Amino acid sequence: MPEVQYLRRKQAGEYLKSKYGFGAPRTLAKLATVGGGPEIFYAGPRTPLYTEEKLDNWANGKIGRPVRSTSERRAEAAE
Repeated sequence: MPEVQYLRRKQAGEYLKSKYGFGAPRTLAKLATVGGGPEIFYAGPRTPLYTEEKLDNWANGKIGRPVRSTSERRAEAAE
């Protein structure tokens, strides 16, 4: 069983940016407050930690299916 590595918020943002092209530490901080972000573990009362698995799950949930044009995307949104 592989050992789980925990990433601090800055590292998590860098991981998302390098792998998916989006995600930033400030975005993760905001989503930790308002909801809608990846699952977080805490070390103590104030140290948020992320795993690559949880970051990947969240990022993949944000990526939509492929489309051939912006009008195809708009048509889906209208449904």
